[in-house]
Parts: sequence; C-alpha cells; structure tokens
Amino acid sequence: MGAIEILDRLLDDREFREGVCLDHLVEGRPARYAEVPAGVPPRLRQALRARGIERLYSHQAEVFEHAAAGRDVVVVTPTASGKTLCYNLPVLSRVLERPDARALYMFPTKALAQDQLAELHELSGHLEAGIRTFTYDGDTPAAARAAIREAGHVVITNPDMLHSAILPHHTKWLKLFQNLEYVVIDELHAYRGVFGSHLANVVRRMKRICDFYGASPTFLLASATIANPGELASKVLERPVAVVDDNGAPSPPRRLVFYNPPVVNAELGIRRSSMLETQRIASRFLSGGAQTIVFGRSRLQVEVLLTYLKQSFSDRLGRHGDVRGYRGGYLPGQRREIERGLRSGAVRGVVATNALELGIDVGQMQAAVLCGYPGSIASTWQQLGRAGRRDEPAVGVLVCSSSPVDQFLAHHPEYFLGRSPEHGLIDPDNLLVLLGHLQASVFEVPLADGERFGTADVADLLDLLADEGQAHHSEGRWFWSSEAFPAAEVSLRTVLAENVVIIDTSNAPAAAPGSIGARVIGEMDQFAAQTLLHDQAIYIHEGQQYHVDKLDWGEKKAYVRPVNVDYYTDADRSASVEVLEAFDSAPGNLTRAHGLVGVEADLLEYRGQRRHLDLSVGAGPIDLPQVDLHTTGYWLRVDDDLAATYPRLELQAGLQGLAHVLRHTAAVHLMCDPRDLGVAVQVRSPRTGGATVFVYDVFPGGVGLSPRLFDLHDRVLAAAADLVSSCECTRGCPACVGAAADYEREVDCKAAALSIARAGPGSLAGAEAALAAAGPA
Repeated sequence: MGAIEILDRLLDDREFREGVCLDHLVEGRPARYAEVPAGVPPRLRQALRARGIERLYSHQAEVFEHAAAGRDVVVVTPTASGKTLCYNLPVLSRVLERPDARALYMFPTKALAQDQLAELHELSGHLEAGIRTFTYDGDTPAAARAAIREAGHVVITNPDMLHSAILPHHTKWLKLFQNLEYVVIDELHAYRGVFGSHLANVVRRMKRICDFYGASPTFLLASATIANPGELASKVLERPVAVVDDNGAPSPPRRLVFYNPPVVNAELGIRRSSMLETQRIASRFLSGGAQTIVFGRSRLQVEVLLTYLKQSFSDRLGRHGDVRGYRGGYLPGQRREIERGLRSGAVRGVVATNALELGIDVGQMQAAVLCGYPGSIASTWQQLGRAGRRDEPAVGVLVCSSSPVDQFLAHHPEYFLGRSPEHGLIDPDNLLVLLGHLQASVFEVPLADGERFGTADVADLLDLLADEGQAHHSEGRWFWSSEAFPAAEVSLRTVLAENVVIIDTSNAPAAAPGSIGARVIGEMDQFAAQTLLHDQAIYIHEGQQYHVDKLDWGEKKAYVRPVNVDYYTDADRSASVEVLEAFDSAPGNLTRAHGLVGVEADLLEYRGQRRHLDLSVGAGPIDLPQVDLHTTGYWLRVDDDLAATYPRLELQAGLQGLAHVLRHTAAVHLMCDPRDLGVAVQVRSPRTGGATVFVYDVFPGGVGLSPRLFDLHDRVLAAAADLVSSCECTRGCPACVGAAADYEREVDCKAAALSIARAGPGSLAGAEAALAAAGPA
C-alpha cells in the first residue's frame, strides 16, 4: 500500500481529520536541464553516461562554471536536488586534469560523510582513473591514517576532525595542503550559532595553513533554503561568494499534512500527547508497508518514541527488529548497521534525531512523521524531504506539540509555506570562540606582526597569551610556547570541551563500577548531561532504559545500569539575569535594548513522567554546580505608568507568560532552537529600574542572536501577540504562555501577557502585516 493511500485512510478517521490544520499538495516539478559544460573531461562524461546522466540540471551546470573559473560559490536548493554532483563534478574534473590535485570535503555528521564516500566511490569507479577517496574521522583505524595522508585525492572529514586532528598536524598532510584545489562545505545551514562561529574560525586557520604552503583553494558550499545563504557563506569565508539558488531538479508530488492533536482539557488548553499521536500515525504507515522515518526533537524523545513503536509492533506483529533508533551517542558500528538496513529495506522504520536530517541516502522512504516542529523551517523541509527521494509520491506529517511554536504554525501554516524568514547567524569574533582558535592557529603557524586572524585584530589577545606564558615574540613573529595542545581544549559543538562518558556497570563488581566488566555505551555533552544524566535519572539508549546511579561530574562519567520501569525523567532550570552593559536601546511603552548580561542558572528538580499516559509521577532535587554565564541579551522594560496599572501578581504572571511566548516566536525568526535562548523576568530590575523581560543567548559571549532579536522587535512581538490571542484556552496554557505557577492561578496569565505584548509598537495593529512580511528584515 502506498503512503498516499495510507494517508487517505487516516483521513477517513473523523478525529484525525478534525485535527488536520494543513493538507497541502506540493506539486511535482519537471527538470530543467543544461548541457554538460565543455570543461568536463571526456572520461568523466562517459562515467556520467554510464550512470544514466546525459545532461545536468541547470543549477549543477551553473555551479560548475563558477568553480571552473575559481569563484567561491554556494548552491541553495531543496533536498534531493543533486547538490552532491555540484561539487563532485568540478573536483573530479580537476583531479583528472591534474592527478596531484587534492580536495577536502567537510560534512557536519559522520553519517553524511559515509554516505558521500559511497557516492564518490560509485562515480569514480566508472572512471578507472585510480582516484582515491577516503573518510578521515574518529572512526578511521589508526593503521589507515598514514596511508590516507599520503594517498588521498579526496579526503572526507568533519569540522571537528579538521580542527583537532588535521590542522594541528598539517606537516603530516603536506601533499594535501600543497595541492589543495577545492574545499567543500556541505549543509551550510547547519553551521549557525556556536557551531557556525567555530567553523568560521577553523576556516581562518585552514586558510593560513594553505597560504603557508602556497595553495589557494576554491570553496564550494551547499545549503538548504534560508533567508541569507550568501551572507552566511561570506561570513564563514570572509570574502564574496556567488549564490546559485535557481533549482533545476525535478521533484515528486508530496502531500504535506499538519496535524494538531485534540484538546483534552479545554480550560487549560492541554492537548493529547504529541508523542502518542506520532506513534499512532507512524504505526499506521509502518503496518501499511510504507518505509517510514520518524523524527524526534531530542535524544530523550527519540528513545521514548522508539520504545512505544517497538512495543506496538511486538504486541501486534511479534517482532520489533524492523524499527530502529538513530541519534548522536550511538557507537559507530551501530550507526553503519542501521544505515545499511535503511538502504537495503531490512529496516522498515527508524526513529531519529536530526542526525538523519541531512542529505544521507536513507533508502526508499515513503513517509516522514515529525514529532513536533524541528526548530526551523529549513530543518522541517529537510526532514520532510527524507521521504520521496526515489521519484515516488511521498507523505510528510508534522504532529504539532503543545509548544507555542508548534501552535503558531498550526494556526499559521501559510507562514511555513511562504518564503523562509530564517537567518543563519554566526559571530566568528565571539571572544571565547576566537581566543581558542587563535591559540590553535599560533601553534600551527607562527603569526607575523600586524597579521590579522581573518578579519580580527588580535594584537591585544597575543599580548594576553604572552602574559600567560602561552606565546612568545621573536624576530617579528609570535610563536606558541606552552606545552598544552590548544585544539584539544576547544569543542566546536558545545561551549565545554569534554563530553560525559556513559558507562554500563551491570557486569562490573558493585564496589568497582569503573573496573573490568563495565562498558561504554555512549557519550553526551556536559550541558545536556546535567538534565539527562543526573543522579536518579532514567536514561534511554536504543530503547533500553538505564538508571543513573551516579554522575561523577569531576571525572565526567555517568554510571548507569539497565532497568525496566514505566516512567522517564526530565529536568528544569531557573535563571537570574543582571545587565552588565547596554549596547543599544529604543524607548517606548516597551523600551527595548540589547547588550551584555550575566546569568546565574540552577537546575531546580527532575520530574518523573509516566510513559503512555503523559502523567507526572513525582519529582526530586538535582545537586549539580550552578552555571554562571556571561553572554548577550535582549530585554523589554515595561513603562512605569503601564506597569502601575497591573496588580503585582498579574504583572509577574504577564511578564512570565510573555517571556515564554517570546522565546518561542523569536526562535522561529532566528533559525534557532528555543533551547538556544534563555528567558528570565524581574518585576523590578535593579539595572533597568522597572518590570523587565530578558531573552538571552545561552552561549558564553553570545553568537549574534540578541542583536538580531533587537532588530526584529516589532515582528517578533507581533507574532507573540497573535499567538496568544488566537490560542483556544481561557486563561493561559502551555501552548501560549506556558504552565502557570500556583500563585498565577489567581490571575488571568493569558490576558496579562497579551495586554503587555499589545503595548509595544506594531504588536497588534501590525501583526498581520508583520506575519505576511516574513521575509528578511
């Protein structure tokens, strides 16, 4: 049974049909072709013909012409539009013309790198030219690494490996850097925030090393659709980049459905669990024979959904091996096995985080079911695009959660279907990011007097390193003088370098959990570990539940053992904010400003949540260190006369409700996860002198979110007011202003938050116009 037929049968169910807030057919599109450019060597033309490619899509030919002319270029087209050939064609052409030529490919995930390796091997195999292509990542055996350094025409890696294992040891990569002609950076839209800011500094380091060896590579970048691909690419490379965004590839017809679960408590606006509804919908596709991918928002959600689906199929079909999980933290062998199973069809369903969002070949998927909005429109299209990659009609279903962002999209699906308003934002000159990479770059190649690090003036930072004994100055150059290995101290994906290792102690002696018999089952970054691996947490891995007996924070180790319980755990944080310096402000009933802030964040408690029933089963305290953060923030100060019209409880409830909804509507425009933003409220702020709502970057030093939010003030406030006013609840709910505290039950939190939001310029009267003008500001 096809996915379209299964969807039609689902729509015969009245309850499901009533929850559908969008049923949109994305029409199929014929291809627009161009002749293979004259610069493609005859052997490569023959190889293309052997794969059935007589002509190129128009955007592929356009990218080739830019690359052949030595122009940096970013191609911006949807999923499954042939972006891979955009960079493989110029790279293989150059290697055929000059066998000493080298290329470096960067992908944000190991899975994507493995997939692209297979694609390159298949194409180069038709050439019979001895073009050697290798992956070089953390899974590469030590015995193979020396051979790759000497022999690899194309080296496929990820930014982390380039940062920590290739650039610091560039003298071992002499052939690569002396002959480097092309650098490929795929999935550019994934490099935003902290990760993108780090990547820009890795590129700075790589360009310095290329200069040292006399190479000047051309950069070929690829991205999903975002509002500012050219700006983002130029900021990463710090030079102009040509943009190719006219897609010539065909696409199959696709049914896109947004489903909002039914309300189970009208007064509180509480809806049926999105996870249970996702499980129900995915089960229909799987049992109907459609290969299905299910996306969860977090590791925890993935494992809970996987458990639900395995139980469902075990009960009804007597098997569960056809459904697998896939997320960061799985060991390499598990990931490769699952990827092979997806391509062969042995794995009929997979529950994944965004680790499978990117351009990996995941077989002949017919349906994609998303449990909650992934956090950006670009990511949503990427995940929906995992189905329908074989020119067959496909179905994508977004199951909305009760979060404000999901409910905003449920009420405004036209916003999703219109032009993307999302901006990829990075800040390469974030002091904490910059300093670590400057140290690594001085270690790699001495820095000359007056030389800038990219566009950054680092003279003062070099003096600081000298004062700390990490660098010394001699004959007009700065040299590294510390015994430390600086790259090892910098993590590209988190603000903290060291991950927490997860150790299963079930086969180890009770008195010595770290001894022989214990085994490592995964790892997790420190920020996530505080909420998912604290003492007494229930951690889920590959559908198996583990009880966390101890989180050794000093050693960065979590000791766990398998259990079988009917609940899982989640945790909350609280924060207080102090304004350290305001960079800019604008007066009004809601005076807006942005600047430097200090944040003190504490974990409050963890909660047990009953599986399937979505009910709380108790809570407990978390004893972990307080997190102190200096970052950038945006804040709104309510005019004193306006604030005086509210009783204190009503004012506080309104501020908290507005903070909650602002965090989510801001995330839509900033192309970030709501978890990238922290919020706090003060009825009377010591620094601003009045009732204030704070929204801040959760990364040290900030990565550009707060100043952009300051610029988008009217638009974001308009979206917040519209979301609250359109919510079906009576006095506030998790879908608009959040879960009310006990004291807030005495007041109408929804009305108070809406009243404050409407006080801002453009927040009500301009709501419709602001939502319609959702393109770049």
